[in-house]
Amino acid sequence: MTELEAIRERHSVRVFKDLPFDRATVSALRKAAEKCNKEGGMRFQLIVNEPEAFQADRQSYGSFQNCRNYIALVAPRGKDEQVGYYGEKFVLAAQTLGVNSCWVALTYKKGKTDVRVGAGEKLYMVIALGYGENHGHARKSKAPADVSDITDDAPQWYRDGIEAALLAPTAVNQQKFRFERDGDAVTAKAGFGVYAKVDLGIVKYHFEVGAGKENFRWA
Repeated sequence: MTELEAIRERHSVRVFKDLPFDRATVSALRKAAEKCNKEGGMRFQLIVNEPEAFQADRQSYGSFQNCRNYIALVAPRGKDEQVGYYGEKFVLAAQTLGVNSCWVALTYKKGKTDVRVGAGEKLYMVIALGYGENHGHARKSKAPADVSDITDDAPQWYRDGIEAALLAPTAVNQQKFRFERDGDAVTAKAGFGVYAKVDLGIVKYHFEVGAGKENFRWA
């Protein structure tokens, strides 16, 4: 599965099978996390078979069930956009491995997470991981014209980038972002909201995958 295929097939999943990851999957997920850390200056931490944060031993915890695996998005303070960008890079890598996921901001217990947060760092949020009981469902999406200056004569790479951006997960599916183009220069701006900058990083990664980094530059 390519990253673009992962973008099209991936949906948020909150109910997981009580099935552990095998050793090869854990190794591949750790390598994906390490790549994000090296490239982006993050300190993402993969936690496997740990039931406390989502209280997996209960029948259900909020809208989550059987969540024993997650990646903790730890990074220096002020890196909201980068956390979104590299967090989604990890999510798509997981999807190519057949691992379902869900971005989680408010419904896990931070005091229960087995995570190390150093001076000047912040635990932004976590991403729940596992084998879903199903593969999730598509959400209602805005139209390209609602989030960009797209026109009938826009190049195909721009159309493809916007299409991919509209498939990105955003806080409560608000899709508060906007893209504008001047030739091959593209600007992406965040709207207002608690997680708007994280969302911007997510949608920018999607745009890059859809448009192809060779076809444009960030203004």
